[in-house]
Amino acid sequence: MSRLGTVSLRRRVTVTASLVLGVVLVALGFTIAAVFSAQGERNLNALLAGRVQLAQQLAKENVAPSNLVRRIDARGVVVSLRLPSGDTIGTPPERSGDVKRVKAVLSGPPRINGAELTLTADTALLDGAERTLARVLVIGGLVAIVVTAFALLLGMRVALLPLDRMTGLARSIASGSRGGRLSPSRTDTELGRTAEAFDEMLNSLEASEERMRTFVADAAHELRTPIAGVTAAAEAVLELGPDARPDQREHLELLLIRESRRAGRLVEDLLDLARIDAGVRLEKETVHLRELARNQADRLMLLAPTLTVVVSGPETTTVADEARVTQILANLADNARTAAGDTGRIEFHCGQSPGGVFVVVGDSGPGVPEADRERIFGRLVRLDTARRRDRGGSGLGLTIARGLARAHAGDLTCGDAGFRLTLPYG
Repeated sequence: MSRLGTVSLRRRVTVTASLVLGVVLVALGFTIAAVFSAQGERNLNALLAGRVQLAQQLAKENVAPSNLVRRIDARGVVVSLRLPSGDTIGTPPERSGDVKRVKAVLSGPPRINGAELTLTADTALLDGAERTLARVLVIGGLVAIVVTAFALLLGMRVALLPLDRMTGLARSIASGSRGGRLSPSRTDTELGRTAEAFDEMLNSLEASEERMRTFVADAAHELRTPIAGVTAAAEAVLELGPDARPDQREHLELLLIRESRRAGRLVEDLLDLARIDAGVRLEKETVHLRELARNQADRLMLLAPTLTVVVSGPETTTVADEARVTQILANLADNARTAAGDTGRIEFHCGQSPGGVFVVVGDSGPGVPEADRERIFGRLVRLDTARRRDRGGSGLGLTIARGLARAHAGDLTCGDAGFRLTLPYG
């Protein structure tokens, strides 16, 4: 199992937000620089085109060449007008450097008709503006990231208060306090759903703890009776003198054996429950359910020859742990014998359904009341009509049987016809 990363959430959120902001600012900076450069280029072209258009208009109006050059002159634009006579008015155009040059031939009166106008714009101003913009973007971006990180560090203290409360509650519960809950005001947010799940976990843990405490107390109570019987019988045997009657000694020895067996069965049941809770290991193979039911029927008839035991239904097979399935059926058979008595009727009915194969164990006894059909699978639960400790019941058999059935991805339920064991096909 991979370990949970425990880097500070404040640091993680702050670094992540700062990185995201940095990426966004870099992308925004490049975008702004590109837009600025394109817009500057368009403005420069528009300026030069406007100067050329103005020169054409002034030439048609027969404006003197010197006045024409002066009127179309603009900041950052060098104007040069070469007349048809060969004379040049204005500043000669630069031959090198970062410049943008536009040439046009003017038309108008004879003295200016055919004159060549050259406009040269120095792009150094535009480049300087771009460098200034880049400097502003870099400095502004860095300042924005630093301010954002600082604001996040302060804001996260308030934003993470619910997690601090959750941590405090968990530590108080670990120290022995019980009953505390987060009780979120809203459950449709991330923190609300987390707090709700946390409260549900606490409810489940405390309920499980209460069930375990009750179970341990009940198990201790159940063990107390046979252990007390063993102790009393052992003490009575020790107190018998050499002149004690053999039948009296034999009675005490039988009582000692019976009570020790009861205690042993209860301990075995508790161990089975512990294995089921920890995840029982199954050795699966092809199992014939009708054959296993037939074996249990033969066992019952040996124990109580006056019983009427019937096995019906077709042969059904599944892939399961044969020993565990036998344990389930044996438990159901013993319960049926207890309910039906030694002269009653018990039936094992095998069959198939869309959900898998099944065995129904029914008897001629009074049946389980509908209100108790789920409660009977609880740990150390005995119905009033079935409190027969002389038969050795521990109140754990049905719990173990259902646990083993569900370990096979099946189930064990109680209905009008009796107990129904369902197992998957394999």
